[in-house]
Parts: sequence; structure tokens; C-alpha cells
Amino acid sequence: MTSDSKSATKGKKLIVLGFVTIAILFLMYGRYQDPELLTPSAIDSIQRIAYGFYVILLVSFGAIAFGMYRYHREKVEKKGKDLSTIIAIATWSPKSRKIFVLTFVGYGIFFSLASGTLVYQPEVNFAYHYGATIPSGFIAPCCDGPGYMPKVIIYLTEHVGLQIIPINLVLQVVVSYLVGLNTVIAVNAYTISKKGRGASTVGAATGLFIACPTCAGTFLSIFVGTASGIALSIALTQLQTLFIAISIPILLITPYVMAKKLRNADGSCKINQPK
Repeated sequence: MTSDSKSATKGKKLIVLGFVTIAILFLMYGRYQDPELLTPSAIDSIQRIAYGFYVILLVSFGAIAFGMYRYHREKVEKKGKDLSTIIAIATWSPKSRKIFVLTFVGYGIFFSLASGTLVYQPEVNFAYHYGATIPSGFIAPCCDGPGYMPKVIIYLTEHVGLQIIPINLVLQVVVSYLVGLNTVIAVNAYTISKKGRGASTVGAATGLFIACPTCAGTFLSIFVGTASGIALSIALTQLQTLFIAISIPILLITPYVMAKKLRNADGSCKINQPK
């Protein structure tokens, strides 16, 4: 096995290891979500486990990111003629990286606003209603379903705060990455041929649609400010997983569909190989 192949294999292993670790982490922490287990003597232990949860989660994100970098780099250096290589080449240039970073960050911010990670409640004063110190933050270790705990609660002002839910954080990173990838390839495909425009819009538009249920509920809670508005927000939020389940496969497939538009007849990429 060549060094390039070993690099790609190690990259894949890091990606798989990162996602498997996250899945196991969610399942294992779910064992501590029984309210009956939350005795005074167990609170400190579960709190420490909650801190460890986020340390491992961040390390897993790092492993996935480094694995993706190694995999893309190997594909570019190998200069193959498969669609994965074309995708890697299309995203490797300095211009493409800038587009990716801007899209990743921009969509991540939008996802935070729409999914309720960034909370704005003008009718509630956090200091008065919850006795919160402004600014402050803490980790709530219990109790909810797998993937929804431990939550990180941060009070930024009397009406603005952050509610970081593990599953939402993972989805935000994954979907933002896929939307960024789709956008970069879409820009390259559009540059090569205007015919690529319609197909390239599918992935990004679908990605943006993921947060719409939460977005609608959030706006209702803000502008209506009634019990019915909040109830509707919760009901709509529950549909979010369904849209993500539909959208992620499309966001995964679309880059390969668009990559065909960047392929020459001999299988090589129409984009100049980055140095």
C-alpha cells in the first residue's frame, strides 16, 4: 500500500472513529438521564461526567476535521479521475476555501438562530425570572433523551442567551459542512457551465430548509409571545429531525451529481489542479 493510500485510509478511519465515538458518547450519557438516579450524592459525579462529555465531543470533532483534511489532501495529490477526487480538487483552491469558510460560518450562525441555540426572549428577564447572574453559564447534566443532554446554558444579557444541545451542535456542524461543500462545488459548476446552476441550487436550498420548522416556531414565540405560540414552536421543532433526515442524504449526493459537470470526457477535472 502506498503512502498516499495509507494517508487516505487513516483519514477515513479518523472520520469513522469520530462519528462512532459521538454515537457511543450519546448512548452512554443517556444512561445517566433517569431522574431517580439524580441523588444528592450522584450530582457531583454526573456533573463531572457532563464536563468530560464535551471534552470528548470536541476531540471527536477535531478527529473528524483532521480526517477530512487528510482525505481531501490525498485525493488532490493522487490526481485520480473518480468523482471524489474532482470534489476534493474543486474545494482545495484558496478561493474555494474562502467560499467554504464563509458559507460554513454564515450557515452556522443562521442555524443557531433558527434552531433555538441562540435564544431571544424579550418578554422574559432572565435575571428576574430565573435568578440568573448576567453574564453567566453552566452545564445542565440532566434529564432528557439521548443526544439532548447535557445542555450548556449561557446568559449573555437579560433577554439573550445560548442553549447548546449536543444533537443540535452535531447537526449544525455536519449540515453547515455539507452546505458549504455544496456551495463551493455549485460556484465551480456555475463557472464552468450555466447549466449547472439549477442542480447546484438543490443542495443549498434543501440545507437552508432544514431549520425552517424551528425558525417558524422561534419567530412565533418572539412576535406572538403567547402560550399558544410557544406550544406551536415546540410542535414545529419536533419536525426538524424529519427534515434533517431527508436533507442530509440529498446534501451528500448532490456534490457527486454536480461533480459530473466538472468532469472531462477522459475523467479528469475541468478545474486546474491546485499546486
